Amino acid sequence: MRKLLARNGWSWQVPARRAMERDDGVVAGWVKEVWPCAEDSRRPVEPGSSSRTKPDSP
Repeated sequence: MRKLLARNGWSWQVPARRAMERDDGVVAGWVKEVWPCAEDSRRPVEPGSSSRTKPDSP
């Protein structure tokens, strides 16, 4: 991937400047309010069977 990017004159590095439209206050509010809800919505990790057709036996 690195060679392909370099061949086209691109870099894998993060841009040095931020978008002009970015509002840091809105981003900070989203991180405090929305992100914790998104993190908690993941399914809990439970032990189980690797087989989809045979349920885990006790």
